[in-house]
Amino acid sequence: MSRRIKRMNPKPRSRDERDDSRPFKARTAKKTGPRLGGKPGAKPPRFAGERAERRPPKAAPEASAPAKPVEALLPTKVQTVKVTADENNMRVDRFLEARFPGLSFSHIQRVVRKGELRVDGKRVDSKDRLEEGQSVRIPPLKLDTPKAAGELSEGAQKTLAALKEMTIYEDDDVLVLNKPAGLAVQGGSGMTRHIDQMLEVMRDSKGQKPRLVHRIDRETSGCLLIAKTRFAASHLTGAFRSRSARKTYWALVPGLPKPKQGRISTFLAKEESEDDTIMRIAQHGDEGASHAVTYYAVVETAGNKLTWVSLKPVTGRTHQLRAHMEHIGHPIVGDAKYFNIENWQLPGGLQNRLHLLARRIVIPHPRGGVIDATAPLPPHMQQSWNLLGLDASRFDPIENAPEE
Repeated sequence: MSRRIKRMNPKPRSRDERDDSRPFKARTAKKTGPRLGGKPGAKPPRFAGERAERRPPKAAPEASAPAKPVEALLPTKVQTVKVTADENNMRVDRFLEARFPGLSFSHIQRVVRKGELRVDGKRVDSKDRLEEGQSVRIPPLKLDTPKAAGELSEGAQKTLAALKEMTIYEDDDVLVLNKPAGLAVQGGSGMTRHIDQMLEVMRDSKGQKPRLVHRIDRETSGCLLIAKTRFAASHLTGAFRSRSARKTYWALVPGLPKPKQGRISTFLAKEESEDDTIMRIAQHGDEGASHAVTYYAVVETAGNKLTWVSLKPVTGRTHQLRAHMEHIGHPIVGDAKYFNIENWQLPGGLQNRLHLLARRIVIPHPRGGVIDATAPLPPHMQQSWNLLGLDASRFDPIENAPEE
């Protein structure tokens, strides 16, 4: 498949099969309603604008969905319980975590993976969702008693301080972190420190800890949304499923993408080897292939040798932005998985690290209003912007991209 973006083919094709990169200014003519967090006909706001006006006020404690009482006793033998109305649509791992606060992530994964936990007599995956009235077989569990407030160890206090340092937005329901590059969101083989593990120090008086709502790659820095309550988790994950969340990324790429604004539409499939996992461009109907759509826009160039692009993913596939930019011949600078331009030399002074930032997230707040959080450039990207003379306060044209 060619790396160049194809222009519109006179022969009509289905929307999902187009690799369509027409400038998207013409596409916005049909969009007449107000943008999320904006006014009809208003000029899109700059990223440097004030966010305080968009933050929803702190809400009163939830009254419509009272929390289910926490079960304090561990099952010392096999027991079967029914899924309640409050637990409807909960993931299996969240169900166990809610019923038995303090149960470790690794222990939950182990009992599910080994088939010790059954739903209506069948094996399940930890990400499967439960339905009201289902029977859940729970094996004997090993639980670490949750520590009371004020009993944090010195290490836990340092972890809490690190999370506070990353925080760019917080209220009673929601937390937005500026995740640094190099810190994983979830654990993996040989991983001892990651965001999900760090959130253990934020368990509340009922033993509930904040929940991840989405993920970003380990080497990607920027906005990471966390739900502090079960109520918020349900609403925010629903917003991601319905594509009500608006995410914007910044990246540095070699060359100058043409046209300067466009839409990339492909199918992506996971390709695994002994040492690595990457996403490859696939065809419709290929096993494991999922449709992926990304809008991109050139913000500023540095002598046509390097370009600052803004990216808006419509779908949320693994490595989507990295695979899409490689597909059109402009892989992201410092990408160890997808940057494969032969004989390309990194300009002096730039660090060979992934130049990809989860710049901004805009999403409806669970209690009304809008969460609008922006992350600053990480140190290695700020250094590159300074050396290349790029102005981070420039207007971002991706604001005009469609939301489809």
